[in-house]
Amino acid sequence: MLTSPAQKALWHIESHLSAPLSLDDIAAMAGVSRFHIVRAFAAATGVSVMRYVRLRRLSEAARALASGAPDILGLALAADYGSHEAFTRAFRDQFGVTPEKVRASASLDGLALQEPVLMDQTPLSDLAAPRFVAAGPLLVAGVGDRFSVDNGAGIPALWRRFHQLVADIPARRGTVAYGACCNGDDAGNFDYIAGVEVADFSDLPRSFGCVRVPAATFAVFTHAGHISSIRRTVHTIWNRWLPQSGCQVADAPNFERYDQRFDPRSGEGGLEIWLPVIR
Repeated sequence: MLTSPAQKALWHIESHLSAPLSLDDIAAMAGVSRFHIVRAFAAATGVSVMRYVRLRRLSEAARALASGAPDILGLALAADYGSHEAFTRAFRDQFGVTPEKVRASASLDGLALQEPVLMDQTPLSDLAAPRFVAAGPLLVAGVGDRFSVDNGAGIPALWRRFHQLVADIPARRGTVAYGACCNGDDAGNFDYIAGVEVADFSDLPRSFGCVRVPAATFAVFTHAGHISSIRRTVHTIWNRWLPQSGCQVADAPNFERYDQRFDPRSGEGGLEIWLPVIR
């Protein structure tokens, strides 16, 4: 499965937004030259690579300020600005107000935020047939948030938080990571938890999310390409394979499974998508 350089760059930026990022780093992760990624990214998104990085960091800082973040210097350093003054100048140039005013108002109204750009979700023509596995139950604990079909591009950032906090999750079992989707509603909203298997939830701090996946029969699909193209695989499963399969989807969480072959730094190595079904 071919993945465009721009898609790889988007995934790398969103999953490493709080880490040092240079054009050379992004080009290397996309597997192309600086010249190539500058033009490919602009053609795909309408904005230059490093401007997108700056706008995303300022937008995340604005969200933190509207939520009451007290440490503006810390936000400045996390956004790769060397001083409070440099950050304030860039923030005001972008949004027309100071960081202090956004914090005081506790509102994002009127701010031109740069939202994460959605990954490509055009259907695949060569989805491999799944295998069927009876498994469960499974307890998953980790970092969770509420998403919709419109803001699912924020999931890479959730994984970034997971990797920062995974060592604090008690009662872990193994090293396999799970991305569990649950509690969906009719409007297309759902909870997503980036986590690990745990023995129980009894000692889990309230800051973490959790989900119990009941025993079920799962259709297990392999996504062998770069992680940034996962939306194409998911789209094809739900909109092509499932209607033609003779199966019904069960009312239970579905999840992604990331074992030791997956490299969270590069996004390579592949993963599995487990869909609970009634055959």
